[in-house]
Amino acid sequence: MKKIFDEVRSLDKRAIEEFHLTEDILMENASLSLKNYITKKFKINSSILIVCGSGNNGADGLALARHLFGKFEVFIYLSKDSKTKIGKLQEKRVKSIGVNFVNEIFQADIIVDCLFGTGLNKELDENSVSLINSLNSFNSFKIACDIPSGLNSLGQVIQTAFKADITITMGALKTALLSDIAKDFVGKIKVATLGIENELFQAQTNKYLLEKSDLVLPLRDIQNTHKGIFGHLNIICGDKIGASIIASNAAFIFGAGLVTIICKNDKIVPSHIMQSKSISENCTAIALGMGLGEFEALKLEEILKLNIPKVLDADIFYNPLIVKYLDENIVLTPHPKEFISLLKLTNIADISIKNLQENRFLYVEKFCKIYPKVTLLLKGANVIISQNNNMYINTFGSQKLSKGGSGDILTGLISSLLAQGYKTLEATICGSLAHALASKNYKKNNYSLTPKDLIKEIKKL
Repeated sequence: MKKIFDEVRSLDKRAIEEFHLTEDILMENASLSLKNYITKKFKINSSILIVCGSGNNGADGLALARHLFGKFEVFIYLSKDSKTKIGKLQEKRVKSIGVNFVNEIFQADIIVDCLFGTGLNKELDENSVSLINSLNSFNSFKIACDIPSGLNSLGQVIQTAFKADITITMGALKTALLSDIAKDFVGKIKVATLGIENELFQAQTNKYLLEKSDLVLPLRDIQNTHKGIFGHLNIICGDKIGASIIASNAAFIFGAGLVTIICKNDKIVPSHIMQSKSISENCTAIALGMGLGEFEALKLEEILKLNIPKVLDADIFYNPLIVKYLDENIVLTPHPKEFISLLKLTNIADISIKNLQENRFLYVEKFCKIYPKVTLLLKGANVIISQNNNMYINTFGSQKLSKGGSGDILTGLISSLLAQGYKTLEATICGSLAHALASKNYKKNNYSLTPKDLIKEIKKL
């Protein structure tokens, strides 16, 4: 896992006060990180247009130009005169060695965005909007310094934003780079070192970026076993059997020893999946909500009362009964529309999907403060997983997963791990990572992924 921070000014201040670095040293290392990336990736004499603003983000760009000058064709476009003391010093330095300043932007081999940093907190003026849109229209390789210009500290787009192929962010990952909205603008994300190792530079946090190494697969390393050792998952079937079958197949291939679909009447199910009209005596986890539809309230409450690990999904988030059971160790896996219903049922907020999507971290944090035992997974372009005060972000998913049945597979994976004895947070993190990484490994076109394809990829992890 990598640490994530809502703001980094306090980290800069700490580096200056505790480690005796200076603003100039931090800026030199920031610009050197950009320079090192460019020199490794691009041919000597490539043309580079560095677009600078009037603040310290622009000063980073001016310092970068000085480091690149002599090996590349470097041009600086200064959108406004430097306002900061260090910015004026960097401008003086770069002019002294003869770097070209230009009055118009153009399509260079590489464009570096150094217009606005993480401190952007107001609407852009017309000239800035026009400038960013023009830069986006160029067929250049685009690098954002620290954060793509136009994204604010909450990861919201203010009118428009620079679309980067890579964002080289300074010192630490920022929450703003990991919003759903930001995903179409940041490209790849690389963290630059600012004069001391990032482990020293970074302080404590409660937000983390998940990595591939955080996935713990349910590998069977003991020979003397039987199916009962690996848990018995019960999946509650409502109006739509298809969702339960998809979830049961995913759970079965992810290690659950036994999987039973609980339904009122006999259905046609895969031969390896059992079915019953009541909860199994040896049930070790329950998955509930997928395809639930109109389900008898008394029976639903009987199931919710059971002291068995549960994953709740889909239709259950529209049922007021759920509010009575949010003080338990359960996993919730809503998509945005379902989450705003849950927020309304719990009297936390009555908001639109747009409001939620612009403030996903805020509302997840609010919910989990009130219900600290719950493990919440909010689906999206970047999945947010939270329990109590800690938050984990999974960025491995893609548009491939925007298909019916994908969420049922996720529920199957998480509930399978719960059945096998994983804790709720561990099961949610590992199920989410397996789900996203399997989709990432799917090599055919990004619109063709089916639940069957995804299950095949999960088998290969």
